[in-house]
This record gives sequence, C-alpha cells and structure tokens, in this order.
Amino acid sequence: QVQLVESGGGLVQAGGSLKLSCVASGNILNINDMSWYRQSPGKPREFVATISRPGRTIYADSVKERFTISRDNYENAVYLQMNDLKPEDTAVYYCQDSISTSTTHTYQNYWGPGTQVTVSS
Repeated sequence: QVQLVESGGGLVQAGGSLKLSCVASGNILNINDMSWYRQSPGKPREFVATISRPGRTIYADSVKERFTISRDNYENAVYLQMNDLKPEDTAVYYCQDSISTSTTHTYQNYWGPGTQVTVSS
C-alpha cells in the first residue's frame, strides 16, 4: 500500500558529491519524520539524518557539515545532498518515513529498498 523508492546512488571519487532522492507513494495521509540510514558490509545499519515535517533536522556526527537533508511535503519526497564524500561513506543508503495511511490512521515506519553509494579513494 505504501512504497518508498530511492534513487541517485552511484560511484563517485572522494571529494565528490551525490544527491539521493526518496519518493513515497500509496494511500498516504501524512508523513511525519523522514530519515536516511546507511549500512556498510559487515556493519549494522546506522542513522545518517532525519527531518521533521516542519523542517527540524538532526545529523550523525560523521556527516555534519557535509550532508544536508531536505524534504518536499507536496511531493512526499526526502533528499540527501552529500558533499565532500569520503571512502568511509560507502554504503547502501536507505530512506525511512513515518507514514499514516488511509487504512491504518496510525504512524508506521516504512523503508525503501536502498541505493548503493560507492566512494573511491
């Protein structure tokens, strides 16, 4: 009933930039927090950034000053602008949205399938 689809991943050299997008679709009533997580091989999934509906943002220390999260409430989209990328940023990046639907009328977390970001040194 709800789908999240990420895009924008790819291969980039260290110091480069990428912008990830995630669009939610389905019988959506409202989206509360929208977040990005990432997972590297052999490591647990980790928090990257989150943005509330009014626009309050929180970042992991490892990405502060380099990554910027934003959202478009009309398009049900969340973005992650990643600058000055480092090899340690290599991971699969996942979006997570807190969504209420016309069926449940309660907020649940939904995940996208992920998009690969690879940063070469």
